[in-house]
Amino acid sequence: MTVTAFCHHAPCNHSQKLDLAKLRDRFGPDAPAMADDIIPKLKCAKCGGRKVGTIYTPDTSPRSR
Repeated sequence: MTVTAFCHHAPCNHSQKLDLAKLRDRFGPDAPAMADDIIPKLKCAKCGGRKVGTIYTPDTSPRSR
């Protein structure tokens, strides 16, 4: 799973993949990871804005057997 955060501030429009291991280490392995749980804890790394959204993308690469 890849989680990408993106800034809603039009002049900024920054996006960044979140490091899920760092989030786990910071908030604990049992912390919820749904958008409603993560978004209030995020701010844009470029402009510092708090209007941030997330996109969850599943890993769809074929797995070797």
